[in-house]
Amino acid sequence: MTMTKENKTIINHLTIIGVGLIGGSFARAVRRAGLIAHITGCGRNVKNLETAVKLGVIDDFSISIADAVKNADLIFIATPVGSFEQILRQVKLSMKEGAVITDAGSTKLSVIKAAESVFGTVPENFVPGHPIAGTENSGVEASFAELYQQHRVILTPLEQTSSSAVELVTQLWKSTGAHVIQMEPKHHDLVLAATSHLPHLLAFSLVNTLTTLDEKQEIFENAAGGFRDFTRIASSDPDMWQDICLANKDALLEHLKHFSRDLDNLRTALENSDADYLKQVFVRAKQSRDDFI
Repeated sequence: MTMTKENKTIINHLTIIGVGLIGGSFARAVRRAGLIAHITGCGRNVKNLETAVKLGVIDDFSISIADAVKNADLIFIATPVGSFEQILRQVKLSMKEGAVITDAGSTKLSVIKAAESVFGTVPENFVPGHPIAGTENSGVEASFAELYQQHRVILTPLEQTSSSAVELVTQLWKSTGAHVIQMEPKHHDLVLAATSHLPHLLAFSLVNTLTTLDEKQEIFENAAGGFRDFTRIASSDPDMWQDICLANKDALLEHLKHFSRDLDNLRTALENSDADYLKQVFVRAKQSRDDFI
């Protein structure tokens, strides 16, 4: 797997399962860094994989997971989290001994559960991960090497996870320009439910509500920048976000309960023309966002 430092390459063969925005951008970034000798893509959409080859994102592809991973030193899974157990069952059939597995799943407890279901326990060479980056676009044509620059990547290794595997995955992510941190899996899911999963749920819900109104055509025609900014993420992949919400439903429901309570308080304030309460909420929200973003 590891080659000489002089030529920089540290992985002979990388297989990416799911060559879309996330997987494709990872391939572009590590290839540009000169750390990978050969990249194989795998997925169900042959046209997308052919495009990936033409764009130079991958070197070859297979629609068979077992065939795609048999020579891989590193296997990177970048598909909706609901597919992980099925994918790992195919990976297990032909992955070579010592191969490192990592992923880009937006929930970590569900990924770990899938690995336990397939392998009995999470393999020591499996490094769960999650890049906190993306756009509302999907497909390999939307991928770009700079996607991860100045973004966080959260790794959630377990007690039995090999330190050398963690080091390898960390090195690859750092080569993309990302800032790599580690976090306990349950805590990851709780934090991401608040910062990513809930906002997506709210954006989808708002746009869906507006589509049911009689004035929907006029509403969308006169939408200003604020509406576009807030609802941009409602253009994200529905299948992926269905999987994420269900995989992290407990943490998401907890945050949704608190949000619903605060929304009820805002409705009461409006009904009572409570200017002081509204101003208090707006000021606190502005200050918090300005401080952290």
